[in-house]
Amino acid sequence: MEPLYQYAWIIPVLPLAGAMLVGLGLISINQFTNRLRQLNAVVIVSLLGAAMGYSLALLWSQFHGHPPYTHALEWAAAGNFHLNMGYTIDHLTALMLVIVTTVAFLVMIYTDGYMAHDPGYVRFYAYLSLFSSSMLGLVVSPNLVQVYIFWELVGMCSYLLIGFWYDRKGAADACQKAFVTNRVGDFGLLLGMLGLYWATGSFEFDVMGDRLQTLVESGYLSAGLAALFAVLVFMGPVAKSAQVPLHVWLPDAMEGPTPISALIHAATMVAAGVFLIARMYPVFEGIPVAMDVIAWTGAVTAFTGATIAITQNDIKKGLAYSTMSQLGYMVMAMGVGAYTAGLFHLMTHAYFKAMLFLGSGSVIHGMEDVVGHDTALNQDMRLMGGLRKYMPITAMTFLVGTLAISGIPPFAGFWSKDEILGSAFGANPLLWGIGWLTAGMTAFYMFRMYFRTFEGEFRGNEMDIRKQLLAGAKSSLELGSESATLSPNFGPGAMDTRELKAKAHDSHDDHSHSEYPHESPISMTLPLLILAVPSALIGLVGTPFHNYFEEFIHAPSESVEEVLEKASEFNLTEFLIMGGNSVGIALIGITLASLMYLHGKIDPAAIASRIPFLYKLSLNKWYFDEIYDNLFVQGCRRIARQVMEVDFRVVDGAVNLTGLAALLSGESLKYFETGRVQFYALIVFAAVLVGVIVFGVT
Repeated sequence: MEPLYQYAWIIPVLPLAGAMLVGLGLISINQFTNRLRQLNAVVIVSLLGAAMGYSLALLWSQFHGHPPYTHALEWAAAGNFHLNMGYTIDHLTALMLVIVTTVAFLVMIYTDGYMAHDPGYVRFYAYLSLFSSSMLGLVVSPNLVQVYIFWELVGMCSYLLIGFWYDRKGAADACQKAFVTNRVGDFGLLLGMLGLYWATGSFEFDVMGDRLQTLVESGYLSAGLAALFAVLVFMGPVAKSAQVPLHVWLPDAMEGPTPISALIHAATMVAAGVFLIARMYPVFEGIPVAMDVIAWTGAVTAFTGATIAITQNDIKKGLAYSTMSQLGYMVMAMGVGAYTAGLFHLMTHAYFKAMLFLGSGSVIHGMEDVVGHDTALNQDMRLMGGLRKYMPITAMTFLVGTLAISGIPPFAGFWSKDEILGSAFGANPLLWGIGWLTAGMTAFYMFRMYFRTFEGEFRGNEMDIRKQLLAGAKSSLELGSESATLSPNFGPGAMDTRELKAKAHDSHDDHSHSEYPHESPISMTLPLLILAVPSALIGLVGTPFHNYFEEFIHAPSESVEEVLEKASEFNLTEFLIMGGNSVGIALIGITLASLMYLHGKIDPAAIASRIPFLYKLSLNKWYFDEIYDNLFVQGCRRIARQVMEVDFRVVDGAVNLTGLAALLSGESLKYFETGRVQFYALIVFAAVLVGVIVFGVT
């Protein structure tokens, strides 16, 4: 069994090798490499498949009791400073390796169908492989420095993938926004890392936690300073996992192709933040202030994301804000001490959210032949409806994901979300209240999305709606939207306004080849069907009756005996009350969604007109982008203009004045340099005379 661990380093190296092989081909023999599209895809998918098989073997070994394994070698040394690099395999690592590789593997299979006609097909696979390798490297990292290295690699890959269609302004802006926003969080993470090393002299997770606790208890380090270091480290996950206020990059990340949206939102980039909180748990759990900050940040994020998602018309944007909300649940769980519950929801969410995003991509793919390519119309739910008739597999799997995320038993999301809510209630009933309301909104906006996309009559052939969306005109038609203003969603992969208006005059036949949508090819539907299985069943490993997940993944400060003792204290009455509350609010949300968007008994436009402030607040994403634009973008430009004025008038003025003084003094002095002795004698005489007069008077 030991060789299995000795060669575990090969897991991140396999996809890295695939990315390097294809990347070198693209650089050196571009045309030849691009012609071998399928072969390149097979190589990359096979290498990741091998990494997935290896990860499953490690998980199986860890599940059967193999002790954690760490391999380290000295990477740098200077005096007393020693920095080791290597890899570690423990329960958390094994679980994350399986989550990342399985989701990435299915996304890569799906990519073959989704990107089949894209000229950047091979380049996209190379980026996906590099992205997967970076995340796997982060997962196996044994210390904070190595985590930080792969943390930045993950950020670089997200920049490349979000801006994959770099010739589109929206994609170029989105990848820059993601990059800059994450740099803000990463700067805080770097400061926190350095502060913790200054205090503890180590980058090892357990050592940092133990030494920091000892220093605070002994009085050598103030509790406030320890809390500051912990909160600075937490800034990294705030940006990576899209927590308020650094969440603004996540919805814009939809500008990338749908497969990368699924990978970012399910198993890689956003999961990295929650994973780092779990790795740093030995540091965080001993600092109550830091735990409170984490818990409230997660609660606010969960609520904010849900309130924005309820008014989105773009199917991918709605799922993006859903991801933001669910990440808030995970972070809140970590903050209230529910370590296992947060990681359990990370696992269940990875599978059903990957399936939901891939399902949205299947919908977009099916709609392209009806409404055309390269427009936002094939992602606008106001042009959908009735797709279950034409895309039964996509509809069925999307419904499974919707039930899972809504917290309906026995689907996966119920067990993980209920565990979080139960832990939140024990820690702070107000946090539970926020999470409970968010659960109701989650069920509402997800079934709103499902009903508007898959139920009712198909609206894609209604040219009046399409023209109104293209023109952004006001409509008197009732489309089940909350507003009569039909403005197009310039979201994921959409053209900008000028491009869209330029094509508005084209006829239906110019852009479409079919009157109705069609089901996606097997390369896209097979991953959906496979992901539907864990989305429905994987939650059963963490039921409160016998929580196998908690026995396997437990907080570093807990022993297996403590976990088993807590598990034996299961209270059926408490579970029925808490679970009944969460299911009840979800059913209320589903009922409201069906009355509004399935049966038409309630007019959402009338509700929106009665609460215009709240409706506009949600529709405009709480005005975060506008606030940041005015405060930071425009504010920095105003400061830059003032600095330019200072530079022009003060700095340049002082330099120019110095030059002018030198010029005038030089011009003046040249008249005293005549070379005539008599003139010099006259000057001396005049100077002596002035001196005599001055001193004589005084």
